[in-house]
Amino acid sequence: MPKPSRLFRKFLLSYLAILIIPSLAGYMSYRTSISVTQSVSIENSITQLQKSQSLLERRMAEVEGFTRELALNPELNMLMNEKPSSQSNVYSIWSLMREVTAFTQTNDFLQNFFIYLNNYNVIITPGTTYYRPDHYFDTQHYTDLTLQQWEQKMLRSTHRSELMPLSAYVNKGTDTSVITYMQSLPLDSFTGSSPATVVVMIDESTVNSLLSSLQERYGGWVYVSDAEGRDIGSIGIDGPEIERLQSDVRFDKKKTSQFYGGDLVISIRSQKNGWVYMAGIPKQVLMKNANHIKHMTWTVTGAALLIGLLAGLVLSYRNSAPINRLLGIMREQFGSGAAAGRNEYDFLQGNISAMLTTNKRLENELIRQLPVVRDAFLKRLLAGELQSREEISAVASQANVALSENGYAAIILINGYSDMDSVQILNELSAARLLLKQELAGLNGSVLLTDLGSDRIAALIEVGNEDAQACANGEEVAQLLERLSTVAFEEYRITITAAIGEPFASIMEVPRSYEQALQTLEFAVYTNRKGIVRFSDTPTDSTTYYYPLESEQRLIGTVRAGDVEESKRIVQTIFDENAHNRALSIEMKHQLLAELQGTFMKLIDQKAFLKSDQFEKIKRRIAEIPRAETVEAARGEIHAIIAALCDIVTSRKNEMHTQTVEQIKRVIEEMYADPELTLYRIAEQVERPEKYISQLFKEVTGVNLSDYLEKVRLDHAAELLRRHTHTVDEISERVGYNSSHSFRRAFKRVMGVSPSSYRQSLQE
Repeated sequence: MPKPSRLFRKFLLSYLAILIIPSLAGYMSYRTSISVTQSVSIENSITQLQKSQSLLERRMAEVEGFTRELALNPELNMLMNEKPSSQSNVYSIWSLMREVTAFTQTNDFLQNFFIYLNNYNVIITPGTTYYRPDHYFDTQHYTDLTLQQWEQKMLRSTHRSELMPLSAYVNKGTDTSVITYMQSLPLDSFTGSSPATVVVMIDESTVNSLLSSLQERYGGWVYVSDAEGRDIGSIGIDGPEIERLQSDVRFDKKKTSQFYGGDLVISIRSQKNGWVYMAGIPKQVLMKNANHIKHMTWTVTGAALLIGLLAGLVLSYRNSAPINRLLGIMREQFGSGAAAGRNEYDFLQGNISAMLTTNKRLENELIRQLPVVRDAFLKRLLAGELQSREEISAVASQANVALSENGYAAIILINGYSDMDSVQILNELSAARLLLKQELAGLNGSVLLTDLGSDRIAALIEVGNEDAQACANGEEVAQLLERLSTVAFEEYRITITAAIGEPFASIMEVPRSYEQALQTLEFAVYTNRKGIVRFSDTPTDSTTYYYPLESEQRLIGTVRAGDVEESKRIVQTIFDENAHNRALSIEMKHQLLAELQGTFMKLIDQKAFLKSDQFEKIKRRIAEIPRAETVEAARGEIHAIIAALCDIVTSRKNEMHTQTVEQIKRVIEEMYADPELTLYRIAEQVERPEKYISQLFKEVTGVNLSDYLEKVRLDHAAELLRRHTHTVDEISERVGYNSSHSFRRAFKRVMGVSPSSYRQSLQE
């Protein structure tokens, strides 16, 4: 696997930074949520413990209220104040027993209590009266107290809302634990023995039932102790564990809530009686909601980070790959050492800036050279050096010149400077030429002008097609040059002679019109004529035939370019000129045909024609040209020879084009797996310009070059899919795609199905 580029790593780091920032914000939000959830859970637990405290205190207050009601009971007061006798007040005792029994039905803390009457030595319980305390002790007693200790501690002592902590107790044969509430009657008993004592035994299970709501909800344990730290009730924890907890220096007894071990320990102290209520709630239970939030947060965050990382990898590759390719091209052009120790963007900026600067400088230079290029183009066009319409169009586009298919060629001579060549005269002529060109451009903006010498200007004048007769007679052009002559004389005292050739109806006929303008100017100078002179004004010379060197060169050039129609038009023009404007003798006609024969012999003496299997046949036909019986027959034979020669040129071109296309196909077949294979690289391999090979491939095959490259890649991909030896991602890399996403999209667009569906259809 290739080492990731530095640019790829930079992109990846930036995406990771973008991922980390919201992740940190999410983490802070998560911590806040956990803290709030924890606080709410702790607050709810404290509230629940406070409810249990309130219930227990209310029940204990009811017990205390029970004793106060007894203190006000008249039946009990009467019994307490009676003097002892051998005869007990059985009825009053029975009546009191029935009265206090009702309290057991209203309060579960009063299920087990007794009233001891000291004067009668009687114990009154709900439903039963014991005239001997030892009988009561036999059925209900404390396991750690003897009868004497019990009598002394509970019956013979004075109690003022006294509470005995949790103690082991036997209730009618059942072992249990109780807390004991004791109150002497009357309430103002302080010393010695009191007339009566109320003792309430509250079973531990009854106390625990008030504390069980917190334990049932959360689990864990609950513990209650009095102000001296003695046990009142406990659920889920025993005495030794409480002792270890309270003796541990890590446990702060002053805190309301704290985590100890695996539990949240809540401690509250009653403001009424100083009792301490403690609850231990398992942390995992208490933090159930918080843990759910934590798990969901970590799951979502982890998934988001993973997806973000994968997206960062994909985006880093996609964004860095084009820049890396651009860097590769830049290093190929400017040298790989240019980027050493530099930032990639600085490298690109520097080189692109240099390219733009160079391009701007070149553009400015081209703009500066444009008049020179335009002037050179016009000179080549007039001289007939451009051999085909395509070549003329290409050079005209380069020179930024718009050409018309209809017009005249004209030559303007500045009079009065013949045979004068001093520096002052040349400077004056330059100024005169400049003035004339400015004025002519002002009169007709579409005129193309170029200097022919120190005192001559050549002009191509476009004419419209509205008035065919005026165009054919050259009246429009003559009027334009008449206005120029008038302005030149009136404004600058410059006199001119303007020679106009015959009109041209095609760009390829411009040299002929120019040649006629030259002949007309020679005639005007020879006869000392001034003003506007047309080619039709010159006398026809019948002693010689018309076949100038320029026409021969143009004919050779158009045949070599394979332009049949233009070549035939040139020949037709030559024949028309000699037939209509000249009266040639038989001898001159034979000489003209011999000249044409020589032209074609020069043509076939070329490598392209010598190798043709038609060479001998065409050569024989050329040899027969002078033997034609009529001019029309000769012209027809020449047209046939031109068609044959152009066919050879066209075939040769097609063959070369086919070879080039085949070479392009071979390059693609060999290099299709290279992701960097572009039109530029293909052009390098076949040593042709990019635009040329793109247009050529389209013309020959009818398919765009980029589409053909894509088809080759996808055909190979389909073959690999049929073999079932590689994954789709591996195949995309093997056939030259930078990413599997691009490969899948291209495969679906061309094949109509995705790669996976294509492979599955083959299996089915």
